[in-house]
Amino acid sequence: MSIALKQPDAAVYRATIPAGEPWLMEVKAGQTLRILDLEGNQAVDTLFYSLKNPKERYDVQRTLRRQNSVYLGTGSVLYSNLGQPMLTIVDDTCGRHDTLGGACAQESNTVRYALEKRYMHSCRDNYLRACAHDGRLGKSDIGPNINFFMNVPVTADGGLTFEDGISAPGKYVELRAEMDVIVLISNCPQLNNPCNGYNPTPAELFVWN
Repeated sequence: MSIALKQPDAAVYRATIPAGEPWLMEVKAGQTLRILDLEGNQAVDTLFYSLKNPKERYDVQRTLRRQNSVYLGTGSVLYSNLGQPMLTIVDDTCGRHDTLGGACAQESNTVRYALEKRYMHSCRDNYLRACAHDGRLGKSDIGPNINFFMNVPVTADGGLTFEDGISAPGKYVELRAEMDVIVLISNCPQLNNPCNGYNPTPAELFVWN
């Protein structure tokens, strides 16, 4: 896709996801989706589903095995649980994206931080809100997600740590849809670790034909 065609004014879809909020949208095969980190250090927790059959969805295990890497970046193909390519990362100015840290939830906030954190806003709550509003997806459809822009290094002993982000204002990732997909996003509201710089901020979405 030429630089001219990827100008904001040429986008067929453009939206800003408020800090800490969910979003659900469709991207058709051949279209390019850009997720833009507007202010930097903002994790964007994302799931993908086949529009034709939402029971076919992003599969982290197949994706990582075929990439032979625990991180995603330019050239990575996201595979479904049926082994089909769903999207390809065609451009990435951040460098790498997390696939292992998961989405924050009431339970993880309690275990990782403190009992009183249980009722803090979470990505899992965001997913469920968006699903309830849309009607095509439900609780059983929420699985392991991608954390775009999130920095989760793997330690020498095989553990995970949540570190300060490696993104910056204006960094983005672009994905070309290989099939018609539903995109489910939680613009992460987490305040207890540095994945959002302790200050959730908006993200922006663009879609080009």
